[in-house]
Amino acid sequence: MLRNTIRIILVLFFVIPTIQAQPATTKKYVATTVPGDPLKAQIYTLDNGLKVYLSVYKDEPRFFSMIGVKAGSKNDPADHTGLAHYLEHMLFKGTDKYGVLDNSKEAPLLDSISKLYEVYGATTDTAKRTLIYHQIDSVSGVASKYAIGNELDKMMAGLGVTGVNAYTSVEQTVYINNVPSNAIDPFLTIEAERFRQLKLRLFHTELEAVYEEKNRGLDNDGRKMWEALYAGLFPNHPYGTQTTIGTVEHLKSPSLVAIQKYFDAYYVPNNMIISISGDINPDATIRLIDEKFGSLKAKDIPSFVVPQEKLIKMPIEKEVLGPDAESMMMGFRFRGANSPDADLLLVVDYILANGQAGLLDLNLNNQQKVLSAGSSTDIMKDYSVHILSGKPREGQTLEQVRDLLNQQIMEIKLGNFPDWLIPAIINNMKKDRAQQYESNQARASAMLSTEILGLDYKTEVNDLDRLSKINKQQVIDFVRTYYGDNYVIVYKRKGVDESVTKVTKPSITPVETNRESESPFVTSVLTKKLPVIQPSFIDFDKAITSGKVKTTIPFYMVKNKENNLFDLTFTFPMGTNNNKQLSMALAYFDYLGTDKYTSTQLKESFYKLACSYSAGVVEDEAFINLSGIQENFIPALQLLEEALTTPKADAEALENLKDDVMKKRQNAKLNKNIILGAMQQYVKFGPKSPQTNVLSADEIAALKADELVSTIKGIIGYAHRIDYYGPMDSTLVVNALNKFHKAPKLLQNPPSSTKYVEQSTDTGKVYIVNYDMKQAEILFLAKGMKYDLKTLPTINMYNRYFGGGMSSPVFQTMRESKALAYSVSSRYTAPSILERSYYNFAYIGTQADKLPEAVEGMMELLKVFPMSEKGYAQAKEGAMQQIQTDRITKGDILNTYHRNKKLGVNVDTRKVIYDALPSISLNDLKSFHEQYLKNLTYQFMVLGNKEKLNLDPMKKYGEISTLELKDVFGY
Repeated sequence: MLRNTIRIILVLFFVIPTIQAQPATTKKYVATTVPGDPLKAQIYTLDNGLKVYLSVYKDEPRFFSMIGVKAGSKNDPADHTGLAHYLEHMLFKGTDKYGVLDNSKEAPLLDSISKLYEVYGATTDTAKRTLIYHQIDSVSGVASKYAIGNELDKMMAGLGVTGVNAYTSVEQTVYINNVPSNAIDPFLTIEAERFRQLKLRLFHTELEAVYEEKNRGLDNDGRKMWEALYAGLFPNHPYGTQTTIGTVEHLKSPSLVAIQKYFDAYYVPNNMIISISGDINPDATIRLIDEKFGSLKAKDIPSFVVPQEKLIKMPIEKEVLGPDAESMMMGFRFRGANSPDADLLLVVDYILANGQAGLLDLNLNNQQKVLSAGSSTDIMKDYSVHILSGKPREGQTLEQVRDLLNQQIMEIKLGNFPDWLIPAIINNMKKDRAQQYESNQARASAMLSTEILGLDYKTEVNDLDRLSKINKQQVIDFVRTYYGDNYVIVYKRKGVDESVTKVTKPSITPVETNRESESPFVTSVLTKKLPVIQPSFIDFDKAITSGKVKTTIPFYMVKNKENNLFDLTFTFPMGTNNNKQLSMALAYFDYLGTDKYTSTQLKESFYKLACSYSAGVVEDEAFINLSGIQENFIPALQLLEEALTTPKADAEALENLKDDVMKKRQNAKLNKNIILGAMQQYVKFGPKSPQTNVLSADEIAALKADELVSTIKGIIGYAHRIDYYGPMDSTLVVNALNKFHKAPKLLQNPPSSTKYVEQSTDTGKVYIVNYDMKQAEILFLAKGMKYDLKTLPTINMYNRYFGGGMSSPVFQTMRESKALAYSVSSRYTAPSILERSYYNFAYIGTQADKLPEAVEGMMELLKVFPMSEKGYAQAKEGAMQQIQTDRITKGDILNTYHRNKKLGVNVDTRKVIYDALPSISLNDLKSFHEQYLKNLTYQFMVLGNKEKLNLDPMKKYGEISTLELKDVFGY
């Protein structure tokens, strides 16, 4: 029921409009249900064709809402690609009832802007286009005087709604929210109004945000690979002929007329789905939905004629250049979601890669024949794709990786996979499904996806039963028939992509956002009295059962009362700061067998049990985790203990691991996200940081297999704690651990830890790391106070008010008004270790040529605290609502307890914040800002192409230094 789909999705901040209907107090609503449905979904179809899926799950007094429109980028006109995605953005701008001060004055100006864009799109002369755009900018400035920025987010924030967002993909546009259950009436009022009418206000500044998003995509080698793959697989279908974000040329010449036509054609109730899972009353909810959405008028939906693709008879090869590490992906095309292909594809995918016992897992990854290999499916409505991907080891070519992947397909054709594998796959799918359905978002998504893909819900409820009937010979026949030379392959090679043309920055005058104003519609929503939900805080002493294992090992447990899954973790208070070899030892552990089992047999044994294990390490902790279905807890625990106490050295595996670690280090230096994280560590700690605390190349080369095996065997001889979340009674868990856990009676204290001193940020500095990209990524960092529970409520409110959403001053100023960034945020970030400091953090992702203006705009905000009584009142009400409806449940109780304990806190910090919130004023935030933040000096980290960056204006913030990658990585 959760289709395994990995199509690139563009996530942004936006939703859709609706009309209020007359209350239908006497109307009867008949739900369709499906026997055996784990979601117990109640399915309705309103008179206007709107499909509604409702599922009750009372984990907390909230619900997750997904409103989907069955139209995405495949429905874009060929001459206006990216249109569905534009529209998604614009549905956050309001209607004639909200987002506007005076509709009668704004409307003719918006009409004028729309006409100017039509002229602009039809004009080819560059000088004339510049002149027309100047007119658009000018009229937009006048129109903005009547707009109120981000009123939708203000309403959502005031109601305590979180995760306000949207995404556009090939088949659908979906608007998502996490809502307090007591706010369902005003929430549906907002959503209905949003879908009622499209107002293309503040368009040119929002279009600039889309330009930024396009340019970020041009810097993303992975996205370029996807686009190349789908262009090869679908030379006729919009899946490949156009992209969700659109072409540069179409982005430069948008048509507001075309956007309106798209909205009118597809945003109609008989083409929409509302999917809700959570703490709801279905009878009351469907009545409310009908009341709010029922008067939307159904229309005939434009038909989509599926273009037919010719058979691929020979491999189609494509090449992508860019700064990231080399990789490859190959795709096979199949029929769509409603075909028999979909089920067989899913099984073949899991036979190849399931994380433990698939052919790629065991034959390639575990045997270290490639740096990494993976398999995934993208099951869409019209066609499906099976994707195999891989990264080469040092000295290995992409073509060799391709051959190894093809070899594994041949293994299936030859039947060289065990008979037990398909039943084990189904069993593990059941386990995964149970885990997924602990999330309201996953539940709502499962219901929505069946409708988007045109699937029969009853059939999908029974999908695991259907899959379990697939036998080995069917799989062999399917692979022999449909897998051959009929693939498209994309090689991602390192190099400069000369073909990339970014969307150039237009001249935009900052617009008004009138954030202090409020429309009557917003006032009516936010003044509506909501039923009060009392907060629920955790008394850790009551919520957690504690004890001892083997008389000395602390044991903590929370009982799973929902399903038959368990999660067991051994946590050691020592990490790489105590022993740099731990990261290598625990990585090596994954490749080792035991005296009884080879490494392959060990992984197969765990998979047969529908259980899995993992090990990892951070700077101050190491952990070993075991999870799965409770009925196999004992044999899985025995297997894990055997793996830990009798690992068998494998010299060849160690030599391969050494090579792969060195290769991964090279690749890390090519990944901009990893580079940004390393730069932060450099600013916080200087050249010697937890980031640079790694084994040198010589130290890695000198490692011996017996040495690392000794480290693995010895780890459970150190002091540690055990956490268990599962359905078994605590006495039985402790008895099992006493019997099978092989820790000695006397445990050693961890080795001494290397301490890292936080650097002063009293002197401004600008650090540059050169990276070949069209965009610039800028981080601001300044060291603040030490952790103090008393300041937590004020800090929480400061973050929520100042940079906590689309209605915050940061977003409103930097993106809505000035169009200086696509992605922007600011937060006073808490430490995770008690002795460390808070840091005031800000981030901007923008075009390289906007660097000076973007930094200056953010610095103005960081230095002069913006006052907005209305904005603060809404943020405060939202904070109260969120805590009232927030619940920490299941295994998160243990995680929260231990996280708090590391900061010296033994209470539920939400109660501390909630009790203090009523007395915190906006002036208190201003005083906090003036005392602790206003005079901070910032260190700046800039990642970008130095040749494209104007760095001279940055000199006023401090000395400019260029860092080499070795400086920030330590190797």
